[in-house]
Amino acid sequence: MGRMSEAKRIDGKAFAEGLRARVAAKVKKLQDADGITPGLAVVLVGEDPASQVYVRNKGEQTQAVGMRSIEHKLSAEASEEEVLSVVARLNADPAVHGILVQLPLPAHINETRVINAINPDKDVDGFHVINAGRLATGQPSMVPCTPLGCVMLIKDTLGDNLAGLRAIVVGRSNIVGKPMAQLLLKESCTVTIAHSRTKDLAEECRRADIVVAAVGRAEMILGEWIKPGACVIDVGINRVPAPERGEGKTRLVGDVHFASASKVAGSITPVPGGVGPMTIAVLLANTVTACCRIEGVVEPE
Repeated sequence: MGRMSEAKRIDGKAFAEGLRARVAAKVKKLQDADGITPGLAVVLVGEDPASQVYVRNKGEQTQAVGMRSIEHKLSAEASEEEVLSVVARLNADPAVHGILVQLPLPAHINETRVINAINPDKDVDGFHVINAGRLATGQPSMVPCTPLGCVMLIKDTLGDNLAGLRAIVVGRSNIVGKPMAQLLLKESCTVTIAHSRTKDLAEECRRADIVVAAVGRAEMILGEWIKPGACVIDVGINRVPAPERGEGKTRLVGDVHFASASKVAGSITPVPGGVGPMTIAVLLANTVTACCRIEGVVEPE
């Protein structure tokens, strides 16, 4: 029953590097042929340290591929009206093709209202209700970065034709789970969405050729839940205590128990170094896509 060989490690870091190189080439072409430089605006409200690191990384990577990076930083006390007025200015600015409001926002600001104030065509996070609707109905849409990156890794591993494969998405968030299921459906997979209330989750997982874990619970999905040879995509990023590294130390683990799953799966993403590096790379690709659509230029594959 068990496979003797180790699963192939899916190298998200390497794929993301290649994707960034393709984005940079497209940006150069847009500049040379059309005189257009894609612009990505990031809005950060408050002093959340993790968000600050993300925003800095996004800015650096945006500039590294030759795009214009615009940052708007507001204090944690900024009112919802102030945030909405920044979004309105960015909507109206023709030099801005992508707008991203860094989440989470301070508790006194309604996230849904702010996201839905972004022009859907500039919503490079793909969180706007109109983009969710476009994705669900098969219209050209901005697609959330993490699920789109997952599909790229799956196709890179299994080939472009996923038709008829059984896929399970564990987790039903608007950011990963639901759009992931839509994308797999679009690839003609047979899709199950599982979550905290699913009965016999292990049995559901065992039927799947593709397992996408996006539930936010450390090492919950065990090797014995995996169908031999399956492709396992682990979106989880969980900090757990690592006493073996010293007092108070932690390490990062996914939602999949890597050691046991990698003995059964055909391919698997590690944490870190799997899905994580894809997210900003796909954000850059989304910004180029948005730019091409807005400017009426042929968009990249």
